[in-house]
Amino acid sequence: MTQSALRKTDFPVGQLDIRPLQPTIGAEIHGVDLSQPISDTIRDEIRAAILKYKVVFFRDQDLTHDQHAAFAERFGPLYTHPSTKHDAKITPIHQISAEDAKKYIADATPKALRDAYHTDTSWRLVPTWGAVLRAVDLPELGGDTIWVDAGLVYRSLPDDIKARLEGRLVTHDFRSALARAGHEYPVVAHPIVRTHRETGEKLVWVNYSQHPQILRLELSESQELLDIILEHYKNPEYQVRFSWDKGSVAFWDNRAAVHYAVRNYGDYPRVLERILIADEPLYADL
Repeated sequence: MTQSALRKTDFPVGQLDIRPLQPTIGAEIHGVDLSQPISDTIRDEIRAAILKYKVVFFRDQDLTHDQHAAFAERFGPLYTHPSTKHDAKITPIHQISAEDAKKYIADATPKALRDAYHTDTSWRLVPTWGAVLRAVDLPELGGDTIWVDAGLVYRSLPDDIKARLEGRLVTHDFRSALARAGHEYPVVAHPIVRTHRETGEKLVWVNYSQHPQILRLELSESQELLDIILEHYKNPEYQVRFSWDKGSVAFWDNRAAVHYAVRNYGDYPRVLERILIADEPLYADL
């Protein structure tokens, strides 16, 4: 099977130095200072790279909260996650901390932690399309993040598995975590095979941190199919792994990739800060 995919989008060659890390997923972008306002041309070139590589990385960026938010806002309206600490100045910025992760770990099963490949805000009817994550406080070693090309995973599935998945819905249940933050939201279901509205690529899209279940199947068959997808998510051939440094920023297409945080840094209070970019409900692929 070829590593390349047919896409509707043509990706322009422009001013930025874009260095792919893997054949289909992940690229480092050099030649731009995210602390400064970016032009429409640079914005469009970054977005094209995200559509092509699904996640892009920037190094040596020294950003304030306001600069982080200003950069993300160039790509769409910002979304405030319900569990964000509501400081009026930095409302859109959601802290991803090892300390907060312990609350989730306390509720989760060992399997859920081991297999927590996920997308962000898939518990919403209209999930956010993008996320910009910035390193704040890092352990000396460890704490990498893995992203998975959900389109390449779909293309790698046997035809009979694709046929069994086509038209199916998978549930995402985030109620317990939202309840801790004082919010309520029902269990939602999304197509397990999605077509990316900008690239035309088919993707297999499951959040394993939110108790997924494929609807209108026996539980045993649902689990069988979810296990097959998970094994593909875990395949290094479909992944890019990023080692964080001070000043690192990751920006990914939440519709096209799933990710996994590697927790191999002991008790170190690792902290990253994330801003989510809302999708337009009118155009979202539901």
